[in-house]
Amino acid sequence: MNEPVLARLQHLMTLREEVESLERSGPWMPPADWADGDTHLTLYLDVPGIDPDSLEMQEEGQTLRIAGQRAAPDQLLSAERPGGSFRRALTFPREVLPQTGEARLANGVLSVRFQKRHPTIDVNAAELESPGR
Repeated sequence: MNEPVLARLQHLMTLREEVESLERSGPWMPPADWADGDTHLTLYLDVPGIDPDSLEMQEEGQTLRIAGQRAAPDQLLSAERPGGSFRRALTFPREVLPQTGEARLANGVLSVRFQKRHPTIDVNAAELESPGR
């Protein structure tokens, strides 16, 4: 390869290392999954190493806000795992009944189960509209 190509490759590698270091030092965001059950909606959030006392949850309409803190170990020789505080705002993918969340933290996974809101059917109105009446 010629010199300009090698210089350009070196520049690209340096940029990549800078971007990766920014990702590690900036705020982090734990991955989340929603599961839809018959009567419940469950959020799974990966939060290994989180101090349970630092976890905060707040419902605001169709949004669930979650925050927490993971302290970095002392005297790190290298650091790949993100640390510090995180904040997430997640929109409920289905309607839930307000303030029904039940949280559990096990094996580094926070699971929060919410009762789903199901539409109610007016039986009297359904009988009036049925054919044959």
